Amino acid sequence: MKQRALMALACALASPAMAAASVPAQVQAAPGDGRVRVQMMARQAVTLSGEVAARIAALPVAEGGSFKRGQTLVEFDCGTYRAQLNKAQATQEAANRLAEVNSQLAKLNSAGSLEVAQAQGRAKEAAAEVSYMQTVVGKCSIVAPFAGRVARRVAAVHQYVNPGNPVLDIVDAGPLELRMLLPSKWLTSMKPGSRFTVVVDELGASFPARIERLGAQIDPVSQSIPAVGVIDGGAAALLPGMSGWASFK
Repeated sequence: MKQRALMALACALASPAMAAASVPAQVQAAPGDGRVRVQMMARQAVTLSGEVAARIAALPVAEGGSFKRGQTLVEFDCGTYRAQLNKAQATQEAANRLAEVNSQLAKLNSAGSLEVAQAQGRAKEAAAEVSYMQTVVGKCSIVAPFAGRVARRVAAVHQYVNPGNPVLDIVDAGPLELRMLLPSKWLTSMKPGSRFTVVVDELGASFPARIERLGAQIDPVSQSIPAVGVIDGGAAALLPGMSGWASFK
């Protein structure tokens, strides 16, 4: 009985703490003034990695520099791979010639069908090797998938990297997205196109903006819904990573 009483007392003491822990975390908002914290992010942010084991020969765009879509951002020293491609092409040429000769000899009954088939098989094998090496050599440079800027150099020129090692972090040059969490109770008055003002901490300036899209699901714990906004017009001074307050009043 005494043990049960002690257990009951412990549960009673612990229950306030457990109740407090189960209270949903609130969205980061300024109470009562219609403001929420907002983070500015690039629409596309990518870490570029090499697909070949090689030494970096050149990184033409400096950190912070701009680039166009399709521009070369990374060049690898692929002399070994190009030599292997040349060897494969020479082997293919010889195999094709042998297949042609055996085919002609077969017409003159001077070569059997087995010899013809073997020669054709070697020609196909050589062609596959050439195709493979062409693919490898094609990965000796990395081109920009979109127009943007180099956010960070992870590797350096002359550094040897393995497949999958990060080389550059890049972000696109398009309009920034404003990421925020809105209280779910605001949904009655919030929709795509709703206007608001962003005050950027780093600049001390305000910009007009609008909601572009709302999330598809409410978080039952924080009672919030993700939202994405965009700045109206151009704002060249804004950079990914800046933050501030979005005011909906």
